[in-house]
Amino acid sequence: MRACSEAVPLYPVYALLFADTGLSTAQVSSLFAIWSVVAFAAEVPSGALADAWSRRRLYALGELLTAVGFALWILWPSYPGFMLGFVLWGLGGSFASGSLEALVYDELEAEDRADDYARIAGRANTLAILAMLAATLIAVPAWQWGRYALVGALSVAVKVVGAALALRLPSSAADPSGSAGSPDSADSPDGGSYWTLLRAGVGEAVGSSRTGLAVLVAALIPGFTALDEYLPLLSRDAGAATEAVPLFYAVTALAMAAGSALAARSFPLAVVLPAAAALMAGGALVPHLAGMVAVSAAFGLLEYSIIRSETRLQETITGPARSTVLSVAGFGGEVFAVALYAAFALPLDLPLLFALCAAPLLFTALLTRR
Repeated sequence: MRACSEAVPLYPVYALLFADTGLSTAQVSSLFAIWSVVAFAAEVPSGALADAWSRRRLYALGELLTAVGFALWILWPSYPGFMLGFVLWGLGGSFASGSLEALVYDELEAEDRADDYARIAGRANTLAILAMLAATLIAVPAWQWGRYALVGALSVAVKVVGAALALRLPSSAADPSGSAGSPDSADSPDGGSYWTLLRAGVGEAVGSSRTGLAVLVAALIPGFTALDEYLPLLSRDAGAATEAVPLFYAVTALAMAAGSALAARSFPLAVVLPAAAALMAGGALVPHLAGMVAVSAAFGLLEYSIIRSETRLQETITGPARSTVLSVAGFGGEVFAVALYAAFALPLDLPLLFALCAAPLLFTALLTRR
């Protein structure tokens, strides 16, 4: 589910589009900052909106906003166009964050099948990761045939189709699709106004020790996947030629897909996370390409742990604002990812920085024992 936003042909080449348009590195960095700020600011409020209005419709709206953002990049290739596109993508991503997961869990719970959530979420995430790989492969011939216009058009089409499919998802009493058409309607999915559900969701996330601990674990584990941004650099440090770097990234993606596929099996995270920490630290410190295989395996274990920690959080939520609580975890994950980015700015060798990440991973493992 998380990889869906990256499963478009435009994703691996949009930075090239910015550069070819004449943007400087500083301008590109400012666009990323705007994207992050919008996503942070909208994460929790959009979760409450999903609870108070309609999770299906909000997810579909998020897909459409992202599609419009991609279209703007192609139709208005300039700094203002790129900035507005990122604003829409940030909003779209926050609208989707937590909405689909909450909808799926509530539908399964309504059918007395909540125990199937980990299996279904794992399979969905596996397919999303494979779709991301396919989109990356498609981007090369699409760019050769039609340049950025064709790549952008395909990406817009993917998002529009995603919105249409979201509206066809089953709808039970848990999500009546906003029949009154207003976020403040008394006919909201959980029988409360927007502000009531926002307070209820945030209150449960930070006020209940049981749920709060599950939120913290479900926020920390996904944050570690921010390290995949540095995998190309780590591969090159290990001796990979530049043209071979995508192959190692593909190996990592396949390991992540395998981890998602195994999510239906219940292994204790207090064991899985230390294993991931050992593989990541050991693999990063090995001055050979074989170490990258261990690092890839660590990411596979992290992906498994993401699904299991999210499932555990779903099981602990008792209040009416499920999407809001999930969005609080998503916000925490983004904050932790930014903290990792800041840590990687330290003047240390990249393999050592990867190895040092074993420490917070072990701390997270201790939290899961509670």
